Amino acid sequence: MVHATVHLVKNMQFSGSADSGHRLEMDADDASGGGNAGFRPMELLLVGFGGCTGMDVISILRKKRQDISGLEMNIRGEKSDDYPKIYREIHIEYVVKGKSVQPDAVKRAIELSLGKYCSVGATLAKAGQIFHSYRIVQE
Repeated sequence: MVHATVHLVKNMQFSGSADSGHRLEMDADDASGGGNAGFRPMELLLVGFGGCTGMDVISILRKKRQDISGLEMNIRGEKSDDYPKIYREIHIEYVVKGKSVQPDAVKRAIELSLGKYCSVGATLAKAGQIFHSYRIVQE
């Protein structure tokens, strides 16, 4: 079981913490009565997805003995027009940097993450479609 606590700071700003002891700030934009002092909750879903799948992919690539110097995920979510405005499509691009990185290893690491290991991605996939691509930057 995972436990988190979120409390109101002021106006539309909330502060959250979890079992790990870390904190983060959430807020709405000025037009929605907030002060733009933190992440929007829906942004956190995309950031969490990037972290989840990124941890999987880098772990798998290291086990495959790929010489990786960097990994970045560019994630874009497209929301439905009607409330509750869930993500109907998520596009994630993996940018893998390293020396002599094998495309087959990258492809397989992404497939394993999205198809088996990443619980955030599996949760989001129940609400909409996830599309992915990757680029390798050989150094």
